Amino acid sequence: MAVLALDIGATKFAAGLVDTGGRPSAVRRVPVPDHDVWEVCRALLGSVADGAAVTAVGIGSAGPVDVPAGITRALNIPQWRDGFAIVSAVEALFPGAVVRFALDGACLALAEHRAGALRGLRNGLAVTVSSGIGGGILVDGRVSTGRTGNAGHIGHIVVPGWDVPCACGGFGCLVAVASGISSARWARSQGWAGATGAELARDARAGDAIALAALARAGTALGTAFGSAAALLDVDTVVVGGGFADSGEPLWAPLRAAAARHAGLGFIRELRVEPSRLAEGATLHGAAILAAGLSGEP
Repeated sequence: MAVLALDIGATKFAAGLVDTGGRPSAVRRVPVPDHDVWEVCRALLGSVADGAAVTAVGIGSAGPVDVPAGITRALNIPQWRDGFAIVSAVEALFPGAVVRFALDGACLALAEHRAGALRGLRNGLAVTVSSGIGGGILVDGRVSTGRTGNAGHIGHIVVPGWDVPCACGGFGCLVAVASGISSARWARSQGWAGATGAELARDARAGDAIALAALARAGTALGTAFGSAAALLDVDTVVVGGGFADSGEPLWAPLRAAAARHAGLGFIRELRVEPSRLAEGATLHGAAILAAGLSGEP
């Protein structure tokens, strides 16, 4: 018997086995392909299951999602942007398995609440800053998912001062300004010669002026959004993880400054923005909690 967790990310799939405590192990990752997306995802799940009878699967997906319908419309996966019925596909792959599905941000909040920096708190915001930007909301001790499962989509809060087109069709969305992909794109437009968010962070630590400006730009946008979200949600803790969030002080110093500048109301004046304590794979960890039935099913 096996229980599986699946993370559908912006650029990669990750899947692993789940123990009774809702922790993933034997994790495997593959890039999201340009074509035959489900075939690659299916092969990954099959390799992790390794012939065992699968009794449950937890899925965390980049959004948007339609949780009641079991559909992902992940913006960064063109083949699925108009909708892919991921739950029914996994049910067909593993007949009889219980399949639980949530936005990746909801899974992130689940993991942070159970094992990370939101543990012991009843209210907070968990955010991942990587190739994309996602989030999950903890309210009164439970992850809030909203009408369709998309609550926490902080990547599509509009930040003032940047009229940047977003893949969603809007302009000025946080993800279009401050994700690793977006920041590297902006830096290249200014003459930087690198390609990725990781290279951008490396060059910023080495003192490259364009890289430093790109991280300051991203950090300022993130902190502005966090201050606004804190006022809306009445939270005093924001936990930030993801690969691009590991860029160090060139990102975090402007982020904290902007968050403090926008947290002027008395009830959020003590707003804390903290790095995640969870290792890479927090979304998969949340999907594992879902799969193990330990979440209350967001």
